[in-house]
Amino acid sequence: MGPQVTDGTRLLDRITINPDICHGKPCIRGLRYPVDTILELLSAGMSTEEILADYDDLESQDLLAVFAFAACLSQVKRLHAVVR
Repeated sequence: MGPQVTDGTRLLDRITINPDICHGKPCIRGLRYPVDTILELLSAGMSTEEILADYDDLESQDLLAVFAFAACLSQVKRLHAVVR
């Protein structure tokens, strides 16, 4: 079923994929905030509080949804090397 938000909706419902927004990248609530951008900010050392302060239209549940989405993606069975 997936992680729940306090009002009973699923966290992952906050992640949307629309070919007309950010070239179909997974985004937060149809806004132009791709999941990978938020993950890059976090991996660069920004705290969730800093991200929320910088992006007024994001909510703390949005960041939890990003974490839940990343967790789902990491549950792969096998990785294959890609030769570049």
